[in-house]
Amino acid sequence: MTAKRAKLLGLGIILAHLCISIFHGLAHQGAMVTLTTFGSVYVLVVITLAPLVAGGLLFTRWARIGALLLALSMLGSFVFGGWYHFLSATNDHVSQVLGPWRSTFIWTAIVLAVSELVGVIIGVSAFRAIRNGSTRLQNQPVN
Repeated sequence: MTAKRAKLLGLGIILAHLCISIFHGLAHQGAMVTLTTFGSVYVLVVITLAPLVAGGLLFTRWARIGALLLALSMLGSFVFGGWYHFLSATNDHVSQVLGPWRSTFIWTAIVLAVSELVGVIIGVSAFRAIRNGSTRLQNQPVN
């Protein structure tokens, strides 16, 4: 994969993840599923802001840091969502959400998890592609 393609894929998954997160947030509100203070801060910083910052960095001289931040923020998002939506016995678990928002909540939780795994893969791939691209440029002879 080329560095350019990896960066564009990274931006694509960041924007897709943001859209899915917005719909999942609406499902949270509609189903009246509240987060703890820790959960709210984590969602704001790790799940929302960190991927956006990563996307901005992907197109600067700090692209490798951006790719790494993308991979780590998506991994952190996956672990957080996996724990609260599918493993823990809290009001945020998909089995505990009832009412008209149940289906939206469940499907957005599943699609979020998939997008986060894809984001980790793209972030790692982008990191490697950017690293390999810069190594190739440094090792080329000057004419």
